[in-house]
Amino acid sequence: MIKHPGFVVEPWSIRAETTDLSVIAQVESVFALSNGHIGWRANLDEGEPNGLPGSYLNGVWESAVLPYAEGGYGYPESGQTVIDVTNGKLIRLLVDDEPFDIRYGQLHSHGRELDMRAGVLRRRSEWTSPTGRTVRVTSERLVSLTQRAVAAISYEVEVLDGPARVVLQSELVANEQLPDSDGDPRSASHLDACLESEAHSCHDNWAELIHRTTGSGLRIGCAMDHVLSDPTVKQEVESYPDLARVTVTADLVPGQPLRLVKFVSYGWSATRSLPGVRAQVAAALSAATESGWDGLVAEQRAYLDNFWDCADVEVEGDAEIQQAVRFALFHVLQAGARAEGKAIPAKGLTGPGYNGHTFWDSETFVLPVLTYTVPEAAAHALRWRHSTLPAALERARQLGLQGAAFPWRTIAGQECSSYWPAGTAAFHIGADIADAVVRYIRVTGDEKFERTFGLDLLVHTARLWRSLGHHDSAGRFRIDGVTGPDEYSAVADNNVYTNLMAQQNLRAAADTAHLYPERARELGVDEEEMAGWRDAAEAIYIPYDDKIGIHPQAEGFTTHQDWDFEHTPADKYPLLLHFPYFDLYRKKVVKQADLVMAMYLRGDAFTSADKARNFDYYERITVRDSSLSACIQSVMAAEVGHLGLAHDYLGEAALMDLDDLEHNTRDGLHIASLAGTWIALIAGLGGMRHHEDKTISFAPRLPEDITRLAFKVSIRGQRLCVEIDHQRAKYSLSNGEGLDILHHGRSARVTTGEPIELPIPLIPVLPAPAQPAGRAPAHRHSVGTN
Repeated sequence: MIKHPGFVVEPWSIRAETTDLSVIAQVESVFALSNGHIGWRANLDEGEPNGLPGSYLNGVWESAVLPYAEGGYGYPESGQTVIDVTNGKLIRLLVDDEPFDIRYGQLHSHGRELDMRAGVLRRRSEWTSPTGRTVRVTSERLVSLTQRAVAAISYEVEVLDGPARVVLQSELVANEQLPDSDGDPRSASHLDACLESEAHSCHDNWAELIHRTTGSGLRIGCAMDHVLSDPTVKQEVESYPDLARVTVTADLVPGQPLRLVKFVSYGWSATRSLPGVRAQVAAALSAATESGWDGLVAEQRAYLDNFWDCADVEVEGDAEIQQAVRFALFHVLQAGARAEGKAIPAKGLTGPGYNGHTFWDSETFVLPVLTYTVPEAAAHALRWRHSTLPAALERARQLGLQGAAFPWRTIAGQECSSYWPAGTAAFHIGADIADAVVRYIRVTGDEKFERTFGLDLLVHTARLWRSLGHHDSAGRFRIDGVTGPDEYSAVADNNVYTNLMAQQNLRAAADTAHLYPERARELGVDEEEMAGWRDAAEAIYIPYDDKIGIHPQAEGFTTHQDWDFEHTPADKYPLLLHFPYFDLYRKKVVKQADLVMAMYLRGDAFTSADKARNFDYYERITVRDSSLSACIQSVMAAEVGHLGLAHDYLGEAALMDLDDLEHNTRDGLHIASLAGTWIALIAGLGGMRHHEDKTISFAPRLPEDITRLAFKVSIRGQRLCVEIDHQRAKYSLSNGEGLDILHHGRSARVTTGEPIELPIPLIPVLPAPAQPAGRAPAHRHSVGTN
């Protein structure tokens, strides 16, 4: 959409100078505000027109029966779907009885800006009503990063060409009508009228609605209060089961604008009583009104100033990427900043796509970013996983396994995938969680977390692998019948990604249990079990095809029939919407980086020659029908020496939503692909790796059109600043005693106040690898400068 003529490329904001109703749903996602607890899609203040109404609370869901044509043992019986909760965004405007609606009358200007430094969404418009009266409307809204339960809007209207009677209707609305599903399996399953009213009340400028979900039994409270620039104007308040409204009527003349500040608070609970939830939202609302609009804005800016000081990434030579990486970091922060005990969904809280479910995306893509920039948010996400251990332990028992079988997709911890080959069989989720645990501990040194939450997660996931796999007659430890990251292959033996990640999981569990023997004993871990984990890890089977000199994605994969890419037209992608999975599973076509992902996360298990050959092989058959692929292909393209291709894939990851590349941004942003923008820059062009030896390493190289890259990462409380150009890399430490690093294999020590500069060795230019016909990424050559 930034290629849309109404959008402007700027380093610190996303700005649209016009309104195109054909992309209104996509714009609502891009401009969405969240704090990890509350999510507000960027619907217009007046509510209409809209693409997809959306107000969300993290962890609030409704249950739905999962349909099966034919049932089977172990199939999940019910699913969980995110729901649209009470809409507190609405402020309707009538000018001399004419509703302000940009589809009618004459719209002279209409612009919106997402300010990523201030954390607010601004809007400014001038409109002449069908009866001929012209008004200027300006508004700002925020979802507070400091007051977790609070959102607020400042709304101002001014008449420009004569007196007019103006009416503002500030509303809370539950059970909004939602558009029908479009049939895309990535979209949401909308549930109608799933909120049952329990209470409503109002007085002065204040109102509340309390509801309960019909199936999941969650109680939700929402309240609003208002401050007017002219408190003498006429005001009325009313409430009903699904509607509360404060109406303000004023006779305005030019030069005397009317400003309404609306404060909204939310709360929910599965156990708290109605009086308890009512008190919760009332207290949050009271704190917000005490801060006032200016106080909330100041708190928001201070919070973000601190975040950007820790996390900003500077890119010179590609203005779109500079804008996109800040957009990515802003939304990743919004997705996890105040989740606090809840998951980070694949779409964050920007839309209902994938039914609001959390996948392995969170641990593998989002948490690396948060771990190195906002580690406390990463800790909260891992503690949420830990809170779902009882459900994972029960699921493993149901499947006849030991340990914990974490769900492929979920909101509250139970498995919600009704398609077991892509869901239940994707056991790698356990190793992905373990990987995130190990990374968090390595980066932060949080021993308390390691001894408690971390050890619990490592032990129970290790037990799953020891139960799921077996030693064959040759002594190899095999993990058969599983689905790896590539969802165009399923129920395969010895998926290399799964086996290598399980190997790391088993070793980490044994090492951590040895480090904390008393806690290990509490979990029933003894020396024999630890030895069994180490034996399995040492004997893990990693298939290799000697004939062609590459690692097969899974055992036997390279013997499959080739996919006919030449005769697959562009309009048949993504393949999952046009071909049966049966056909995809038995042919050499890859949806997303799988073996290539293994080379990134377990790069220590491959030689440089392995990586180059494997990358070239899988490039030719990977179609990137998943938004999770481009960033990983960018990382590995950079490592093996295809810097131009790395830049191209970086662009695809970074612009996934800003250019709506997957055609489903309408349902919410791709938070993992946004996180992948950071991964492609820092792990790809910056060459950052942090494997088991605990020494962080860098192998930076920039493509021709990017002239400078600078970023910061936090390691054990120390902030390392890295600045790269084509000739050298500069490392500096802003605090701490000192940090050992590796630069292109060379050891160095960085100390506070003493930056070091190291040369970047030349790399030979390699011939570009081929992609499937029509699936090459868009080139990013000479696209502009900052």
